[in-house]
Amino acid sequence: MTARDSSSAKVTTTEQKPMDTTIALDLMGGDIGAAATVPAAIAAVEASPTLSLVLVGPEKKIRSQYGSQLDHSRLLFCDASEVIDMHESPTGVLKGKPDSSMRRAIDLVNDGAAAACVSAGNTGALTAMGTLVIKRLSGIERPAIVYPLPRSRGHVYMLDLGASNDATPRRLFQFGIMGAMLSQYLDNKSRPSIGLLNIGKEEGKGSEYLTEAATLFKQSPLNYVGYVEGNDIYAGEVDVIVCDGFTGNVALKTSEGLVEMIRSILREEYGRTVFARAAGMLSLPVLQRIKSRTDSRRYNGAMLLGLQKPVVKSHGGADAFALTHAIRVAMEVVEKRITSHIADQLNQLEG
Repeated sequence: MTARDSSSAKVTTTEQKPMDTTIALDLMGGDIGAAATVPAAIAAVEASPTLSLVLVGPEKKIRSQYGSQLDHSRLLFCDASEVIDMHESPTGVLKGKPDSSMRRAIDLVNDGAAAACVSAGNTGALTAMGTLVIKRLSGIERPAIVYPLPRSRGHVYMLDLGASNDATPRRLFQFGIMGAMLSQYLDNKSRPSIGLLNIGKEEGKGSEYLTEAATLFKQSPLNYVGYVEGNDIYAGEVDVIVCDGFTGNVALKTSEGLVEMIRSILREEYGRTVFARAAGMLSLPVLQRIKSRTDSRRYNGAMLLGLQKPVVKSHGGADAFALTHAIRVAMEVVEKRITSHIADQLNQLEG
């Protein structure tokens, strides 16, 4: 047994070998916990030979449950005795649970033992811990949660989706910078287009802080295209949509609810009569393709941008398939140096 010590955590493995990318995975976060995170971890390292995962949680308990499945040279452990509940207040857990799996995962990133952190746990706690421990990039007023929302063609990055409820013109401008860097380096867009979410596209619509934010975008070299409306989230062409966290979170949750409602209606209608069930069988290949294209699990992995090191937030109800995707997102953010590109662009535009 070998060990790697940092100032706050110990990582253990039977055959530790240097790998290209090491990511800390909070095993106990989310609604499902280890029942989702452990299978996701195993699948992720099997799919990528350049990935090493630090599994953060109660090591003895997890090993007793999964046994030899965890005997992998690129699955490491960091023991953590506490779990943060999804409903606990961020301020309470910051001081009250120093040995939580989420805190230990954040500590590993801050100490350099891992390049990024993935957690499906309490969003408020993760944002607060990331901001307190890893800290914001120089000049960033607030971090932002960004998530790719699917469209009929590709996807759109939208931020902020709930890291903070309030926004200033400068914060919105910084959100645009961060979203543009994400689109440029993850999607290979040379000049990603940016839109401000508003109640109308006409000049003069919306609040005063939106008007001021629009002015900042117009004065910058960013590819700002103007205001966009709610229907542009799914029907538009813009690459990045900027909004405050309250508005973004409402839009995201509304979208998730709409998808579930449509699926429920389809199941109900196709099961209503014998003829409807027969029609459902005939259209099953089309329905399966539609389900796959709108499957939120394939887009799981919201990034907490604006911190000095990457943190990825998985949906709280994510299963193993969805969590595997969140881990891949963390790998890509690390490998494409998104944080460094954001810092460089901030320095150029605001420095």
